[in-house]
Order: sequence, then C-alpha cells, then structure tokens
Amino acid sequence: MKFQVIIPARGGSKRFPRKNILALNGIPLISHSILFALKTFPKENIWVNTDDQEIAGVVAGHGVNITYRPEELGSDTASTADVLFFQQELFAQKNIACDAQILLQATNPLRPENLMKEAIELFENSGRNSLASFTVLNRKYGKIRMNQYIPENYKPGQRMQDIDPDYYENGLIYIAKAQSILNKEIITGDVFPFIYNGIEAAVDIDEPTDMLFAEFLLKNKQIL
Repeated sequence: MKFQVIIPARGGSKRFPRKNILALNGIPLISHSILFALKTFPKENIWVNTDDQEIAGVVAGHGVNITYRPEELGSDTASTADVLFFQQELFAQKNIACDAQILLQATNPLRPENLMKEAIELFENSGRNSLASFTVLNRKYGKIRMNQYIPENYKPGQRMQDIDPDYYENGLIYIAKAQSILNKEIITGDVFPFIYNGIEAAVDIDEPTDMLFAEFLLKNKQIL
C-alpha cells in the first residue's frame, strides 16, 4: 500500500497558545512527530497541514511537505476529519498516490521506536479500513449524579484485576484508507485496535503541565 503521513498543526490554540512550536527537550514540539515519521518514510511522504506561517517555518527546516489549509479549517470548530479530507482531495488533484493516510498528532510527541512499523504491518494484514492505538484504562471510574457517586465499570469492593478492562484512544497513531478519509471517518466501524500500554501513551500536550511531564520523561529515558 502507498501511505502518506499527515501531521496537522494549526496555529490557534486558546488553552495553550503556540504549543506546536514551543521547545520540548530542545526542539519544537511538532519536530518530534516529524523526526519520528522520518525514521520510516522519506520526506516526500510526510505532510504537515497548517494555517500558520511560523509553524511552516519550523517545518521547512526538516524538508518535508507543507500544505496550507483554508481559513475555515483553522478554526476551533474544524475537525481533524475535515483536515484529512482536504488533504486527500489535494492528493487526488495532484495525482499523488495515497491508499491510506497515517495520522500523527503533534500533541503526542513521545512514541516507541517500532510503533510505526508495527502499526503498518498490523493494518496491512488486518483487512480493516482503519487502525487506531488504544491503552487500557486501568482505573475504577463512575459518575456523580445528584451528589451521589455511581460506579460505572466495577462493583464497590471489587479487585482491580477482576474488572473487565476498558480502553481509551491514546492518540499515538491512526491509519485510515483513502475512501474512509473521503467518508470523513478516521476511526471506522471495523477499526483494528492496536494496544499499547507504555508510558508514552500518557503524554498528550494540552496544557503547560503536560510539557513538563513530557520533558521529564525525555530526560529520563531509562524509565520508558
């Protein structure tokens, strides 16, 4: 299959302004995902989709492709599915082969070395329309309604090891076939679940404290 790697990175972030170009362990946040992709793919197969000139300036230093999205795709209401749809249509217009897109989120900068190759192999052998990475949610959780706590995934007193595990999207990697992208589906109904429970899955840069956590892990790689 012919893959194209897409790294979306918009300039506007109200909760954590300019996070995509802030330094993490000495290099811009977005550079971590670009460098990870370059371990598997040539520059020609890597695309940063952005609406921001400053982000584009950082990306240009890596020599990968830059796609400028229209203004409406840089808003808070634009979805990642909309961005990937725009990118897929661009591939069609330019006759760029793309059987499937690999989505790397800039906000998930820590990934194990073999993640990309393992995910691609699983996806190609699965016969599914998409793949996404998940992590076991090793927690007892519930809801609070009318000032009363209601357990959701366990009974009070039940041991953690006896609970049927739940999982969450960790955001490390997504793969979807071109037609699924054109249907604006990143995670399809037949998504193949790639389970990864390493500490990297706990890093998702949404606030300044998340950067501190990621910085700590990068400086203490022996614990990963």
